[in-house]
Amino acid sequence: MLEALLLTLRLAAWTAALLLLIGAPLGWLLARARFRGRDTLETLLLLPLVLPPTVLGFYLLLLLGEGGPLAQVGIRWAFRFEGILLGSVLFNLPFALSAYRETFRALDPELLGVARTLGAGRMRVLREVVLPLSWPGLLSGTLLAFAHTLGEFGVVLLIGGSVPGETRVVSIYLFELTQALRLEEAHRAALVMVLLSFALLYAIRKLEARWTSVTASIVR
Repeated sequence: MLEALLLTLRLAAWTAALLLLIGAPLGWLLARARFRGRDTLETLLLLPLVLPPTVLGFYLLLLLGEGGPLAQVGIRWAFRFEGILLGSVLFNLPFALSAYRETFRALDPELLGVARTLGAGRMRVLREVVLPLSWPGLLSGTLLAFAHTLGEFGVVLLIGGSVPGETRVVSIYLFELTQALRLEEAHRAALVMVLLSFALLYAIRKLEARWTSVTASIVR
């Protein structure tokens, strides 16, 4: 159980960090920019919200497997941690991206305009206006992605299988325990995940409340 739990937390941490680096700029782009193909790009990025996880995992398996096109350049990530990490990032991108996008949409354009009028450059506006107002929403979206990663099953199963210490996360471990009728161990594993998920969701709700309070005070 400990090995699977540590691997799950490692996967969730890497996924959350990568989504913040990738998703925050994309969220800003979708929230503040207008360009040709914007709706198509947004639909593509949000597609995993409605796409069955096994479908995403299947195509990643074809892409990253031994006979896949990327194998020709040395990328063989099927049944490896790198493979389930890529699948996790793609699957969780819509959850983080939606939170980031709404965070940036809530920023008052007049406030940003005033900062620019007073002579602040783009980086200074980002550092002294955007980030202080947006960090609760950004952190909330990142924690949401982290929490959602903990329960992934379909994507991980298809692209990673169940390799101990490499791809066997808690959801896979719990499935195997249940199949083997080791219900007492399965109950303990499930309980740990329930408690961890509750703590994360509670923290997210607190951050959302703080973000709402901060934005409301700015508006007033």
